Amino acid sequence: MAPMVRAESLGKRYELGENTAGYGRLTDSLSNVLRRRRGQEVSERREVWALRNASFEVDQGEVVGLIGRNGAGKSTLLKILARVTTPTEGRAEIHGRIGSLLEVGTGFHQELTGRENVFLSGAILGMRRAEIQRKFDEIVAFSEVEEFIDTPVKRYSSGMGLRLGFAVAAFLEPEVLLVDEVLAVGDRKFREKCMGRIGQVSREDGRTVLFVSHDLNAILSTCPRAMLVDRGELVADGPSHEVAAIYEREHAAFAAVEGSFERTTRNPQMAERLFLGATVLSAAGGGHAAHGEPLTFVLRTNPEFPAREFGVDVRVLDARQRPVAYMSSLEMAGRYFAPGDTVRCEIDCLALAQGTYSVDIGAAIPFIQGMDLWSGEVGFDVVRFDPFDSGSTFAPDDRTGGVVPAHHWSREDDGS
Repeated sequence: MAPMVRAESLGKRYELGENTAGYGRLTDSLSNVLRRRRGQEVSERREVWALRNASFEVDQGEVVGLIGRNGAGKSTLLKILARVTTPTEGRAEIHGRIGSLLEVGTGFHQELTGRENVFLSGAILGMRRAEIQRKFDEIVAFSEVEEFIDTPVKRYSSGMGLRLGFAVAAFLEPEVLLVDEVLAVGDRKFREKCMGRIGQVSREDGRTVLFVSHDLNAILSTCPRAMLVDRGELVADGPSHEVAAIYEREHAAFAAVEGSFERTTRNPQMAERLFLGATVLSAAGGGHAAHGEPLTFVLRTNPEFPAREFGVDVRVLDARQRPVAYMSSLEMAGRYFAPGDTVRCEIDCLALAQGTYSVDIGAAIPFIQGMDLWSGEVGFDVVRFDPFDSGSTFAPDDRTGGVVPAHHWSREDDGS
């Protein structure tokens, strides 16, 4: 059976700069002429490849996740497949009808009601009116906007527009469904509902889905296969847990083990920085740590900070930004510090499994609403993990979590 989606050496090039005469727009040409007459410089064109040499195949019924940093080329790839833009090189084949949700409210007319937009969007997707009428009640029920279905879409919130847009794309039975990061707009309950629908259309209806998300948990729970896009190139393609591990390993690196990083404060009146730098100390050094060994955070504070005393919170997050450990000098030790102090937070026995972890550092200041919060470009990697001398390593996942406390096993009748 032929694949539903086939890409062969796909590439998309864009031209940056004001001298875009290649587009042939009269306004650009006149603007450049006037600039030259005034002696102003006209910037030269610069070519940027948003996507280059991407080749892959997707079979019927597959759910494939696309992951990568912002600007890596994921959305460009989906836009080529959706025929929103044409490739500069290569070719793409899609067998079957395409349903795409690349932006909130794609294909919606703001002056039309939700009901009218369902029929309009369905017609754009190539559906007959009878098909749309047959699915209409399911679409509206899934979107949960029944009360506003005859209200103009321009009065919808972004979340309401997303709900209706996703429902149209998912329920009008396209053979290939393309979904970009738009689900981030919805609330948690609706995102989970959408993930369930994506799995359902694949398992029960045999639909093919390409899904872009920065939420690795959504990719891992929904997509058996994933592709990693980096700087316009397809660099990994395989089981989603393996591709996610590559992404985490390569892109969760920290700028420095010791460094001064940007502050995010919850109180805009606090102009001065409290924390000046942070260091992670371990026996392994170099930002590396081992399970079961001590780990220390050393925090340098500003002696000019306008507060008499403060407490310190340290929160450790895994590579998917899930909190796995929390330490507080006030809540757990009743300890205050003064500006200029070098604060140490020592962990006697690190209970984390192998992986990459970042650190959030916050200051709790008495009688001041908000905290001085640094959110993390400092962190560490747990690189050695075999606490029980079993000869094997353990990598955390959604099933196990990332904390492995010291423990042992025995049988009641063996006396050990």
